[in-house]
Amino acid sequence: MGITATIMNTATGQPIQKMSFGRMPKPWASFNLESGELVTAERIDVGKPAPGKFAAPITIWVTVKPRG
Repeated sequence: MGITATIMNTATGQPIQKMSFGRMPKPWASFNLESGELVTAERIDVGKPAPGKFAAPITIWVTVKPRG
């Protein structure tokens, strides 16, 4: 069973995309977004599961380089 996480932009606080991982990523893990941009996880937050659920919401915060 994989992990589905929400990728968040640290600069804006807005969600970028949802992404699935085979296992819990490390805080320094690098991965490519759907746009093809390589980003590094800065912070990983694990929330409390909803009542009656087992899956906890996972948020991975990344810094996206400005397009220029």
